[in-house]
Amino acid sequence: MSKSSTSALARRSRLTACGLILLAALLAYGLLAYVALPAAWTHYEHQKGLAGLPMVTRTAQGIPGDPMNVGLVGTKEDVLCAMHAAQWHPADPITLRSSFEIIGSVVLDRPYLQAPVSPLFYEGRREDLAFERAEGKSADRRHHVRFWKVLNKGEEGRSVWLGAATFDRAVGFNRFNGQVTHHIAADIDAERDLLIDALKGAKVVEAVYEVMGIGPTLNGVNGEGDPYHTDGEIKIARLVEGCGARVETPVELTNPPVIDLKNLVWQNAVEALLFWQAPEASAEAD
Repeated sequence: MSKSSTSALARRSRLTACGLILLAALLAYGLLAYVALPAAWTHYEHQKGLAGLPMVTRTAQGIPGDPMNVGLVGTKEDVLCAMHAAQWHPADPITLRSSFEIIGSVVLDRPYLQAPVSPLFYEGRREDLAFERAEGKSADRRHHVRFWKVLNKGEEGRSVWLGAATFDRAVGFNRFNGQVTHHIAADIDAERDLLIDALKGAKVVEAVYEVMGIGPTLNGVNGEGDPYHTDGEIKIARLVEGCGARVETPVELTNPPVIDLKNLVWQNAVEALLFWQAPEASAEAD
């Protein structure tokens, strides 16, 4: 065999080896990203009835809306009492009067603690309850949450409510249909934690635990076209039974170790994302 033939055969062997390595890497990535990790992150050990339920709300037009990120366990009366104790106000229904009031609040920079929220839908029905907490004087900036009763009887034998908690940072136009709407802040995990901490601070929580929501998401977009990111966990608070009951220190139930590892990796990913986005935000401001 000539020297040139030997060299060509060696090149073909190297290319074949590289191709096999690339194929093996792609297969390993596919198994890890689409089979192993999603299976490892799926956990409903504290609330098994939530497995298989959708974890994203929808707008009236059917566009995916805000994801579920918070939950409560208790009766409707328990929820109302707990949110009142945490100083979150029930949102007014949307009427002609409340619509004019929220416009006046934003334009004239005056308080409206119970400003209405636009409806979202979960499995075809709008929210059962909605609450908010003002941030500043007017209703253009506020913390708010919508709740749906999703289980009549969960693991603790009590009703389970799932909610979508977000922070309205400004009033603007819907990027999909041009309607006037609120725009949310991207860090919806911060809103979830703020609400749970408010309930714990009001001493109306017996226990706190997490279950899987939509899963880790860096580039989510809600029904108004606003970006969001989340570790994909739903934080659930089991409320005290009976208005007036109080618990000094709620029990914090642990996650499976792989979930804690995922959350640690997630925090680093978000920090890296915010670091790289910072120069872009500065450039836009200039």
